[in-house]
Amino acid sequence: MICISRAQARRFLLLRHGLLGEKQFAGQEGLLTFTAQCGCVQFDPINICGQNAFLTYQSRTAGFSADVLDGALYQTRVLIDYFDKNLAILPTTDWPHLIRTRRKFQAGGRSRAQIDAVRPQILRQLADMPFASSDDLNLREKVDWPWGKTTLARAALEQLYFEGELVIDHKLGARKYYALAKNRIPAALLNAPDPYPDDFSYRCAQVVRRIGAVGLLGDGASDAFLCIDGLKGASRREVFEHLCACGQICPITVEGFARPLYLRTRDLPVLEAANAPLQPRTELLAPLDPLLWDRRLIARIFDFDYKWEIYTPAAQRRYGYYVLPVLQGDRLVSRVEPVLDKKQKILRLKGRWDEPGAAIDEGAFSDSLARLAQSLGGTFL
Repeated sequence: MICISRAQARRFLLLRHGLLGEKQFAGQEGLLTFTAQCGCVQFDPINICGQNAFLTYQSRTAGFSADVLDGALYQTRVLIDYFDKNLAILPTTDWPHLIRTRRKFQAGGRSRAQIDAVRPQILRQLADMPFASSDDLNLREKVDWPWGKTTLARAALEQLYFEGELVIDHKLGARKYYALAKNRIPAALLNAPDPYPDDFSYRCAQVVRRIGAVGLLGDGASDAFLCIDGLKGASRREVFEHLCACGQICPITVEGFARPLYLRTRDLPVLEAANAPLQPRTELLAPLDPLLWDRRLIARIFDFDYKWEIYTPAAQRRYGYYVLPVLQGDRLVSRVEPVLDKKQKILRLKGRWDEPGAAIDEGAFSDSLARLAQSLGGTFL
């Protein structure tokens, strides 16, 4: 079995994520390459200094801006918004892999009687127009929805989106405009069969994707495996045993870990490449960055205990509301709370908490904030 130090594990993870050495990704092609490598990039709508997906791409992609991401999602459509590890951005070519998710939504949902009653009307209306938002539908009746009462128009559009009848055509701010999936997704993808013959093969494929997303994972319970149905206890161990036996993943021993961690076998060359001298970078990481999906793993490898405190009551927070880890070289050295003044387009630093003993490169740190501000169309103050 391969044995590596925690420093080697850090360098492997960072190189795998395009966070060590020169930036590996650029433009829409870079976004697609990175997203395919991770399987998905988690989406969260909260926008304090850029949404989570924006921050994830910005830390890795040369010349990144919101226009680059919007172009990949809503112009060339090489990427698509849908569910994987919760709501996420995925390669559009992964549409057939989401059949089981769509079937779950087709089988249930709140206020189905009201939604099913207006379903034909909405589909007819969207057949006659390129896209529509809830304001374009005359359905103001209030219905129950997972987060409370909402209009029938919004609930119905979202349900049809969850089921795969609709996709997001574009967004204006927080408002979503929907189009018929058949008008936006190539027919070969739209009508492709389920690529997984059974539940076990589906779980195996998803585990390989999530290991690829993080880089290294153990075979225990982890937030990195969220939304993989049936992956618990004995089932999870069976999946890992099978993937090792067929050579898709391989175990390695990492300094300080009693049990092995696993990486995709095809990533072994990256593990070797991580031993070479590589240019260090200073980057701000998103709170739901795929590198951070297993917080316990990151705490042990990087000696950095990170909790996203956005849902923690203010009086109980150790740090702040929307705090980002700061990467310098191969260490997580600080956490910061940048806030964008959206009217003045000025990014300000509300808080900063350095790790004990960390020697911060202040110039590189300021540059990282300036790059973020520039990608947001503003300046850092």
